Amino acid sequence: CSSISSMQKQKTMQVSMKTSWFFALVCVGLAALACAEKGLEFPRYDGKDRVLDIDGKNYRKALKSHRMLCLLYHAPAPTSKELEKQFQMTELVLELAAQVLEEKDIGFGMVDSEKDAKVAKKLGLHEEGSVYVFKDERVIEFDGLLSADTLVEFLLDLLEDPVEVLDNALELQAFDRMEEDIRLVGYFKSQESEYFLAFQEAAEQFQPFIKFFATFDKSVAKELTLKMNEVDFYEPFMEEPVTIPDKPHTEEELVAFITEHRRSTLRKLRAEDMFETWEDDMNGIHIVAFAEEEDPDGFEFLEILKEVARDNTENPELSIVWIDPDDFPLLIPYWEKTFKVDLFRPQIGIVNVTDADSVWLEMDDDEDLPSAEELEDWIEDVLSGKVNTEDDDDDDDDDNDDNDDDDDDADDDDDDDDDDDDDDDDDDDDDDDE
Repeated sequence: CSSISSMQKQKTMQVSMKTSWFFALVCVGLAALACAEKGLEFPRYDGKDRVLDIDGKNYRKALKSHRMLCLLYHAPAPTSKELEKQFQMTELVLELAAQVLEEKDIGFGMVDSEKDAKVAKKLGLHEEGSVYVFKDERVIEFDGLLSADTLVEFLLDLLEDPVEVLDNALELQAFDRMEEDIRLVGYFKSQESEYFLAFQEAAEQFQPFIKFFATFDKSVAKELTLKMNEVDFYEPFMEEPVTIPDKPHTEEELVAFITEHRRSTLRKLRAEDMFETWEDDMNGIHIVAFAEEEDPDGFEFLEILKEVARDNTENPELSIVWIDPDDFPLLIPYWEKTFKVDLFRPQIGIVNVTDADSVWLEMDDDEDLPSAEELEDWIEDVLSGKVNTEDDDDDDDDDNDDNDDDDDDADDDDDDDDDDDDDDDDDDDDDDDE
């Protein structure tokens, strides 16, 4: 029950993910039937085949014919009925996305890992179940929830400019509210500046996962406390940015800095890159926090988490994955069953990504939420190994051993009772003989 998968991916939370594709399509269809008024007509699959079967004969034409090409690299089509239905649902997700984005000149295709292995090798496809997007000279791997709305949103983000320009105070306010995202902002002389062009090239390497902003306005730069050709790096939920040292920067220097600092102290699990986040574990475990941002207790707990993250942002060993259950309603029953926690209340624990074993900080319903200091103490125990999922396994083994010992004791008692009964019977026989 610890797998999370799109197609053949062996990743945690598999069944619920595939189910969500089905419900996404069903909801879209029902919405279309229910809406009689114009202006809110959700798309329904029209039955037209738009997704190409990519092979050695047509892949070059497909690449040249579209502004972007989106390819699903998959294992051979299954033969069992259950897996065949799941495969068909995946095709429907791609068909609906292709239909919606047809006017955007985005093509879609599927590559069979066995039948079209040579094509896959030429295109650099290597992970079954992943979606690869070809844009200009780049290949971007989509490692998120394979639903039509998530995929469409991801592709639309890729159509936007990699760098957004901040021109005024209102845009600056919007920038300040993006606390959940990794952001970079730089101040440059003009769009023709070689340092801005290097910044833009670096932005293309990380689009759409990391947001890049630039300003050419002196007053905006002053509000951001930026000097000419200076770039600030904003970690999620941190109050102050980090200025990238040794300005001005080349593209390679920017890419190297971002790659080194990309794993945030506190990061939110998002549908568009959830598998990538889950795979980026710390020695096989994640510190996971569940909190509903719209719930008063959840909001309070999230603020405590932010305080802890800000106090420990210099610790490279600490990374907390925050999950808002409201973002993944179909997974709530699965998580509650797997982790044995109540997600109507905030929770924090450690999860082993291999087998989904977990240990959770005990928080009584009648008590207040833990303070930042109490959370830090618990996190220190986690990082030191004092709290770990292996101890939980040992406890289970001890319980089993205790049960076995009890059974053995019971068997011994039964044997003793049997012996006593036999002795009594012998005495009775002797009395009869006398």
